Amino acid sequence: MTERKPAGMPFESWVERQIREAQERGEFDDLPGAGKPLPGLTGQYDEMWWVRQVVEREQISTLPPMLALRREAEDLLDGLAGVPSEAEVRDLVRDYNARVAEAIRRPQDGPLFAIARRLDIDEVLAEWAGRRARG
Repeated sequence: MTERKPAGMPFESWVERQIREAQERGEFDDLPGAGKPLPGLTGQYDEMWWVRQVVEREQISTLPPMLALRREAEDLLDGLAGVPSEAEVRDLVRDYNARVAEAIRRPQDGPLFAIARRLDIDEVLAEWAGRRARG
């Protein structure tokens, strides 16, 4: 669509011709999402739609840091079965505990009761070994 609209031709006719020619060339065939509804159309207008889209796309946490760490601890414990070695489990727990210690040193946002706890490496390793033994 690099050509310019010819003088004297109505704009609508020119655009329709461009679309028709592109269809004939097959440029609209097999587009991603073809035949599917447009995402985000819920029937209600949301003026913050673009913020929600960025948060979802960039996987930005909207939780206060301590709550995010508590959720991360749950995810870490749930994902232990996929960790292949004891050394990696130890590294994951040490990294998590270091981030909890750092977060405790900073001023807190959010609820005060939501302090993330450090994980006990021996307990986590025992749980990891038990899960591996069960298969």
